[in-house]
Amino acid sequence: MANHSQFGFQDASSPIMEELVQFHDHALMVALAICSLVLYLLTIMLTQKLSSNTVDAQAIELIWTILPAAVLITLALPSLRILYMMDEINQPDLTLKAIGHQWYWTYEYTDLKDLTFDSYMTPTTELPLGHFRLLEVDHRVIVPTDSTIRVIVTADDVLHSWAVPSLGVKTDAIPGRLNQTSFLTPRPGVYYGQCSEICGANHSFMPIVVEAVPLANFESWSTLTTS
Repeated sequence: MANHSQFGFQDASSPIMEELVQFHDHALMVALAICSLVLYLLTIMLTQKLSSNTVDAQAIELIWTILPAAVLITLALPSLRILYMMDEINQPDLTLKAIGHQWYWTYEYTDLKDLTFDSYMTPTTELPLGHFRLLEVDHRVIVPTDSTIRVIVTADDVLHSWAVPSLGVKTDAIPGRLNQTSFLTPRPGVYYGQCSEICGANHSFMPIVVEAVPLANFESWSTLTTS
């Protein structure tokens, strides 16, 4: 959950999000090193007189050709690794289908019989004490912890985007097309997200709430819901 005046990411609640935060910090360190080097070279050029030998040196030309290539490699390799990790979905434990509408979500648990519901934003006048305004919904997505959840995302009318930042999930919902993503959360908790694609007048009023619970609690909830 984001806080006021927060500059960084939300606390990572999935292995993929942990990898993304680490890559972000790695890229920032590379950018800091580049900026420091450029500032140092600019300072030298403005304060010292460069000789002709320095300007025409082939060694410098070799360095400023190889060094940028090395920097790009240090950024590309971990980035490609994370991209493949995000795209790989091996034997999911549960499949959830999220359908975007103007302006609410429909969820279908395809592995369970007759478990489908709509999720609307809770109006401010009906919001329980202590809950988050514009982020709470009347029906949360309940998932088990320590389980790979595959999410199939589509839309019924216009473009939407199913995004939960703390889980490292953001997938476009496109009418007539099925996109998929996955996540795994190792601990119980409530994770908030919102539609991240401008989809009309009430785009900012279709939140997403994912509640992760132990497997025994999930089985009890699914039994009560389908009975």
